[in-house]
Amino acid sequence: MIEIKSLYKTFNAGRVNEVKSLQNVNLSINKGDFLILLGANGSGKSTLLNSISGSILAESGSIEIEGIDVSRFPEYKRSPWIARVFQNPLSGTASDLTILENFRLATLRTQSKNLKIGINNKFKSLVKDRVALLGMGLEHKLDQPIGTLSGGQRQALTLLMCVMDDLKILLLDEPTAALDPRSAQLVMQTADKVIRDFDLTAIMVTHNMKDALAYGNRIVQMNDGKVARDISTEQKSKLAVADLYEWFG
Repeated sequence: MIEIKSLYKTFNAGRVNEVKSLQNVNLSINKGDFLILLGANGSGKSTLLNSISGSILAESGSIEIEGIDVSRFPEYKRSPWIARVFQNPLSGTASDLTILENFRLATLRTQSKNLKIGINNKFKSLVKDRVALLGMGLEHKLDQPIGTLSGGQRQALTLLMCVMDDLKILLLDEPTAALDPRSAQLVMQTADKVIRDFDLTAIMVTHNMKDALAYGNRIVQMNDGKVARDISTEQKSKLAVADLYEWFG
């Protein structure tokens, strides 16, 4: 699904504050993998996620998605494959638009945007059924501005919006970091269900060690811009939270 070969990225090259963020990163991510990406601050995990999304272009190496070299593709050209959920719950939605209008925009993610956004009864029914899966009662509030909702509600809705259009890869950039524990649990449960139900390949950056063990089938640890560990499903099942903390010294 995703093949990363000899990926390098340096920030501020040749300056005093030079940072070698990625150093010869090689990684194969299979279709259906839910990969948890761990690492200390500055380890390169966010740069790797940004390189996959296209928001950062590496200076050398390659990234292939389904056999297509997307290394020089800007972010918008990777949208037919990739959707992303950010740490800030406000980033994935338009505050002044209603829940329903936000979902309509999400369906146009990879299509030409027109001035007129059509919402018919069939579409409204589809959104209502999707939102009902959250068990929050928001399916009865589709005409409510999404900016009036809590961060957890918005983040959960953002996950559902990702699968309103064709999608193969879901990137989760610390999606629960800004949420309270109850909301974080809801968002993670929603993410796990969406990934399973829609057969997505997913990569999640997190600092939550419990989530790292509870979710996903694989753990990759970054350190100094390199892949330090690549833990398979069988190895992962034998790990405890204390083991993960030991990785960070």
